Amino acid sequence: MLLLAPPLRAIAQFHDRAFLGVVIHSVAWAALSFALLTAGIVWGAHAALADQGWWSWLAALLGGVGSAILALFLFLPLATVIASLFVDRIADAVERRFYPGLPPAHPAPLAQQVWDGVVLGLRVLVMQIVALVLTLLLPGVGLVLGWVVAAWAIGRGLFVAVAMRRMDRAAASALYRRRRLAVLAQGGLMTAGSLVPLLNLLAPVLGTAAMVHVLHATPGDAGEI
Repeated sequence: MLLLAPPLRAIAQFHDRAFLGVVIHSVAWAALSFALLTAGIVWGAHAALADQGWWSWLAALLGGVGSAILALFLFLPLATVIASLFVDRIADAVERRFYPGLPPAHPAPLAQQVWDGVVLGLRVLVMQIVALVLTLLLPGVGLVLGWVVAAWAIGRGLFVAVAMRRMDRAAASALYRRRRLAVLAQGGLMTAGSLVPLLNLLAPVLGTAAMVHVLHATPGDAGEI
């Protein structure tokens, strides 16, 4: 499999209503979460220093700026969690168009999907922190190492989530090990895309769709190593 084939196919299908619906839901929920976070921080800072005159307004302003920076840092993990809850919708759309001969999938229970999504989001957050630390400690080299670590975390999490629609976790993990090169490549592209404004809104959905193509690639042509 050409490593660029999965994301190119995902992009070609982006006009699909299922894709657009997931993007709208993900962005809306993420925006609402960050709006509530910002409002809470600003209100808390202002209330804590309510009798301190202009200091309260300065604290509220700094709190707003800080929450905006925090929102940018947390966007990918939160969007990944939300998008992971719609894995079935995205995967179904991809399989209907590209793999119509497949038997029906058997999605994991909703509780397990939610748990796996939260775990994936936390993993992405931790990897972002690791990447930031590596970048600060090892300029240049740390940036590359951080990107690789984040690519591994995102790629593995999404691939296993997609694969578990058609197999158990043990089988999904075994298949991941055989296709880790293709999975890492898609995770790397998603990580890079998450750094680009506007494109980061689409990265979780396109990354999930790309993993469906990696899952159904012909054996021996899917980056197996």
